[in-house]
Amino acid sequence: MPKVTIDGEQIEVPDGATVLQACELAGKEIPRFCYHERLSIAGNCRMCLVEVKPGPPKPQASCALPAAEGQEIRTDSQMVKLAREGVMEFLLINHPLDCPICDQGGECDLQDQSVAYGRGGTRYYENKRAVTEKYMGPLIKTVMTRCIHCTRCVRFSEEIAGVDEIGALYRGESMQITTYLEKAAAHELSANVIDLCPVGALTSRPYAFEARPWELKKTLSIDVSDAVGANIRLDSRGREVLRALPRINDDVNEEWLSDKGRYMVDGLTRRRLDKVWIRKGGKLQAATWLDAFAAIKRAKPGASIAAIAGDVVDCETMFAAKTLLGAMGSTLLEGRQTGMSYPTGNLAAVNFNSTLAGIETADAILIVGSHVRWEAPLVNVRLRKAVKRGAKVFVVGPHWETTFPAEFLGDDAAVVHELPGHVTEALAKAERPAVIVGGAGLAAGVLDAALALDVQRDGWNGFNVLHMAASRMGGLMLGFAQKGGIADIARAEPKVVLALGADEVDWSQFAGSLKVYIGHHGDKGAHAADIILPAAAYSEKDGTYVNTEGRVQFAEKAVFAPGDAREDWTILRALADAFGVRVGFDSLAELQAKMISEVPALGVEGLASYGKLPKAGKTKAKGAIRYPIQDFYLTNPIARASVVMQRCSAELLHGEDLAEAAE
Repeated sequence: MPKVTIDGEQIEVPDGATVLQACELAGKEIPRFCYHERLSIAGNCRMCLVEVKPGPPKPQASCALPAAEGQEIRTDSQMVKLAREGVMEFLLINHPLDCPICDQGGECDLQDQSVAYGRGGTRYYENKRAVTEKYMGPLIKTVMTRCIHCTRCVRFSEEIAGVDEIGALYRGESMQITTYLEKAAAHELSANVIDLCPVGALTSRPYAFEARPWELKKTLSIDVSDAVGANIRLDSRGREVLRALPRINDDVNEEWLSDKGRYMVDGLTRRRLDKVWIRKGGKLQAATWLDAFAAIKRAKPGASIAAIAGDVVDCETMFAAKTLLGAMGSTLLEGRQTGMSYPTGNLAAVNFNSTLAGIETADAILIVGSHVRWEAPLVNVRLRKAVKRGAKVFVVGPHWETTFPAEFLGDDAAVVHELPGHVTEALAKAERPAVIVGGAGLAAGVLDAALALDVQRDGWNGFNVLHMAASRMGGLMLGFAQKGGIADIARAEPKVVLALGADEVDWSQFAGSLKVYIGHHGDKGAHAADIILPAAAYSEKDGTYVNTEGRVQFAEKAVFAPGDAREDWTILRALADAFGVRVGFDSLAELQAKMISEVPALGVEGLASYGKLPKAGKTKAKGAIRYPIQDFYLTNPIARASVVMQRCSAELLHGEDLAEAAE
């Protein structure tokens, strides 16, 4: 490890570190625009200049200079100060004075660094150049005159997303950043370039002119659009969530977020259920809470009551429902809405055991029945990293456009029993082999065939199941599953079915049941319901979520639910009173304490331990694999209510042009 001296202080730095990284280890702040920890080094903004001896008597770009034994580095000399002032002056030569109307204002790197490192005046009085606007789709607003050509967006698209859609045209002062043919950036992670852009060239189109950062209340939360459980921050004003931004968590989402998780938040205020409804004469009519509870009580379900959990429900809601049903003598619980019925006795067999960060290190990967780009875009990012390190990827299922080299083996599930020789050989020779079973694979019964594959090594478990629902692993930990799935509950013909935000169920199976929908959107479940009890969305309550790798995470309440809507657990607690049973909790704290006493893992933030994998059964996989997600942007009731997601679906997936008002 080389020793370097930084501003008179000697430190040791890791081999291969750059001078910029060495300065940061020493606690020095180095300004930068083009450098980013997760992207390749471009070295083109020159803002990170420092003085280095031995070396030429001029400032050098610290991001592209390796740290070497015996270097003397100055970050605060007069030469460095003047050099940074000069660089900032050049960057601002063509930058417009848009700060009062720029959405980046208040959180702009260019603003901050011009104040800290700029001259405070300009010597340039020529006309500023202007760049024509570029269209980058319904999510990204562009004002390319502001662009300083840091190329972060270009490098993100190529290196992280794996979609070469953004690049540079022309040279010198004529250089422009644009999408090729000026088409929309059509991939699932496109809006991350907004976070990366250090100026106001790329900003959020749906959020344009909505708020300034100092007006917003910031709340730590968890993304429920898929099962990855990306860490997010909800920014709200009053009772409305205005935007969702990713938080850094290297174990889960690094610092990225899918476009759906980022932009479906406008659906939180649309098509909301904010009052109680009871169906009379085939039509829903507004009612009171007392009317609804009286109607449910009149059904006299006794032990003939079931609960079906939706895809975005928190653990507290599911536990409250389980406790209520347990007090009434029922065990009819299910969360797999679409009818899947894989065994859940050993949760290691339905967990992403390699962990999301660990899959990057796999060297041979078999994907069975998973369109990873749509089911978990952030896992796709990890798979790209694995391929860059030399991993071979094989896919069983219909073809989808991967962002890395992969071999498709056909869409017949039976292929898993008799893999081609070169695939078997690659898995056998791999030091860290992995198999990823998706929702389509589970539906085709490939679980036992996948368990039979030898993907375990000393200190490595390569068996993974990639779920699609944010509530799935939490529900399985709480026992929200029947041996035969939804079909078992339908056969039991319960008098009352509690639908906890369940919108993907085929409700024709429950024609003879009283269907009570406890949820937040007037979606498919509400359309089929006999009684609607308005509940809180994920942004309107504290909750515990478990992602597909078994990681327990906590989300905080950002805003209050609208109208008469109440937090789900309070509705279930009131139902207990209506039925005359005791559930043992009167507050959220009591509920959480009771839940943690029954499932201790839910009280500890981090990875839950599920033990060893079970032995493979004898179930034979059969049939053609069909991916369950047909539209990436419209997979849950919040997204379906979102105008932004509807527009993305129409324009990016179905090629529809948006009609302007004059048309």
